[in-house]
Amino acid sequence: MSYSAAFKDLAYQYIDGRWRPGTGSWDIVDFNPYDGEKLASITVAGVDEVDEAYRAAERAQAAWGSTNPYTRRLVFERALRIIDDHEDELASVIMAECGGTALKAGFELHLAREFLRDAIQIALRPEGRILPSPDDTRENRLYRLPVGVVGVISPFNFPFLLSLKSVAPALALGNAVVLKPHQNTPVCGGGLLAKVLEDAGLPPGVLNVLVTDIAEIGDALIEHPVPKVLSFTGSDKVGRHVATVAASHFKRVVLELGGNSALVVLDDADVDYAVDAAVFSRFIHQGQVCMAANRVLVDRSVLDEFTEKFVARVKSLKVGDPSDPATHIGPLINSGQAEAITSLVEQTVADGATALVRGRTVGTLVEPSVLTDLPEDSPVLRQEIFGPVALIIPFSGEEEALRIANATPYGLSGAVHTKDVERGVRFAQRVETGMIHVNDGTVHDEAIVPFGGEKHSGLGRLNGDAMVDAFTTTKWISVQHGRSAFPF
Repeated sequence: MSYSAAFKDLAYQYIDGRWRPGTGSWDIVDFNPYDGEKLASITVAGVDEVDEAYRAAERAQAAWGSTNPYTRRLVFERALRIIDDHEDELASVIMAECGGTALKAGFELHLAREFLRDAIQIALRPEGRILPSPDDTRENRLYRLPVGVVGVISPFNFPFLLSLKSVAPALALGNAVVLKPHQNTPVCGGGLLAKVLEDAGLPPGVLNVLVTDIAEIGDALIEHPVPKVLSFTGSDKVGRHVATVAASHFKRVVLELGGNSALVVLDDADVDYAVDAAVFSRFIHQGQVCMAANRVLVDRSVLDEFTEKFVARVKSLKVGDPSDPATHIGPLINSGQAEAITSLVEQTVADGATALVRGRTVGTLVEPSVLTDLPEDSPVLRQEIFGPVALIIPFSGEEEALRIANATPYGLSGAVHTKDVERGVRFAQRVETGMIHVNDGTVHDEAIVPFGGEKHSGLGRLNGDAMVDAFTTTKWISVQHGRSAFPF
């Protein structure tokens, strides 16, 4: 098939190496969020198909897990070449289904390549150990083994990347996977990745894709006895539910959840550069990024200069067709999200905030807004804003900046700007967040660096060696080279 025909050829369930329709009671209709074009209609998977997918994965995993890791990694080398050879087609599919700009699609595919390159290395990374024993003739061996089957639930904002980010290392380590993409991006987050890996030579059943929803299957995806680990990326509300159900069934979870990141501009910052970082960190992919800079904290000594330049830059951003190379901000993922962001701005202004920029909403296109003078008890200060809304918050001195930055239930990413790098590092160490960047933006993901959050932003880490911890288990095998003395 041509990858450009993805919405026709891949709008199915993918179970045990076969593309097939679901048997659920309703259809997920996949729309282009910019123009409303119907891209595909997919009958959802039912509970029986959840079982079939997990059982197929369980059967396939035994042979896949025993395959030499040098052989397993060839799949990811071929997948990397497929993405290189079909980049334009893949980018067009991502832009159509996600409403992302060409810049965003290119960024997503670039990171996907980086994670595939790391998956090639991860296949060889599990290491065993030999530990001493108080018994002179006993040997203690520790083995790193695949957990077996991993369930992956991915979000809509960077669906190809964030599915691949858990799927590729889990597979590379010898596991089989059942993947459920978000219902707003079933092709980019599910079928497209499955097809790339199928074409790269992944054996049938090792990866299965279920397009479905909790309204059809309830918690069957989480409760099923086969998966040992669940990797979920999404909101903290859903993540809490996944963790609760998984814990009741003694399953491990890796949760990559929401954020309310602060980008902090100290009194000695390079203001022009901080403006550049803040605009990108807030408005990349319409602000639908968990690491986005929800809150821009600015020292009062540079507040006027920063605000003037930031507002001017925001007003210059072009909103419109994501296929237009000149567009900076495309549509939100659906009309419900656009309405929610619009209502949030309206309510925040009604509660006393000042709108320095007040964007209009036309369908799913939401123009950027910049709000300031927020009351300290404003709910918007402590929640994730998944849209093009920036909050400018003044402070006086580092201690107040630190207090404001930490006044949130989230702790995913952040940034601090200062001409004194070590000052920035000292400040960064005190911010309650899993990731923070000195003199940079808040949106970063690197394949070998542990990625994850504190507080309500998640549990566990992904990337690099953290993938080995997430998707393998440790097994102790002792060997008695002599004879043990038993007391009875």
